[in-house]
Amino acid sequence: MHPGLKARIIAEWRGLPEEPFPKDTAAAVGGLVESVLGKLGLKTRIREEEIKAAWKEVVGDFLARHSAPAALENGTLVVHVLQPTVHFELERVWKRKLLLKLQERFGKTTVREIRFRLG
Repeated sequence: MHPGLKARIIAEWRGLPEEPFPKDTAAAVGGLVESVLGKLGLKTRIREEEIKAAWKEVVGDFLARHSAPAALENGTLVVHVLQPTVHFELERVWKRKLLLKLQERFGKTTVREIRFRLG
């Protein structure tokens, strides 16, 4: 059946003119969502949760059992460490390597510094 004929028959049956559906005007909302998250201050919180979830993968099993990221504050990742010896090891040996790994994964502006805290 011809589309024009079908539209005319439906219009007569309904008693109203048949208007074709408008073309697809859908737009991606990714940019809008990021903008709203940024304005609400949630974008940093989401990145913080992503970092917490990836911590074990980034630092390895042993260090993950003895440390945990607590907060991401203005580009500084605060990590709580359970033992003084592990704190020393992280601060003196691993800090730079971990920072580079985190920056590679999450971006240099997201994690600019790491601070280790006992507790």
